[in-house]
Amino acid sequence: MSVAFVKEESAETAAETQLPDRPISPHPNLVTEAGLKALEAELLAARETYALANAVEDVNERRRQTAGPLRDIRYLTERIRTAELMPAPASTDRVSFGSTVTFSREDGRVQTYRIVGEDEADPKTGTISYVSPVARLLNGKSVGDVVSFGTDELEVLAIG
Repeated sequence: MSVAFVKEESAETAAETQLPDRPISPHPNLVTEAGLKALEAELLAARETYALANAVEDVNERRRQTAGPLRDIRYLTERIRTAELMPAPASTDRVSFGSTVTFSREDGRVQTYRIVGEDEADPKTGTISYVSPVARLLNGKSVGDVVSFGTDELEVLAIG
């Protein structure tokens, strides 16, 4: 039979729709309660997107549309499986996972970030990963402590 009559594309083209897995961090998967809920919501959304894409009749288009959601489902399933739910900080005496810390820089800027898990970190919205350089430097520090960050110094102003 001529290839012209076969609906499926070549194996090479089909392989292009199999996306590589998203990288999994080597660090412990610490999460806040909100972070775990966000992962679960993302997984549900990925499953819904996959179900919609799986209904596409054209086999090649179905492969293309399901590739992203399948990769996300694999990633999110693993992240939820390995999640270590961390309790809210018991104290505001020292910076720890889940703390909101306000610090000043030498240039006068004052910044506030909440220290969270890797998947929920978004500096633009005021959260940073617990494995980020700033969070690692501030972990365990108290109000008034000063740490060196490259050529800059950060002073802890408040912990919430």
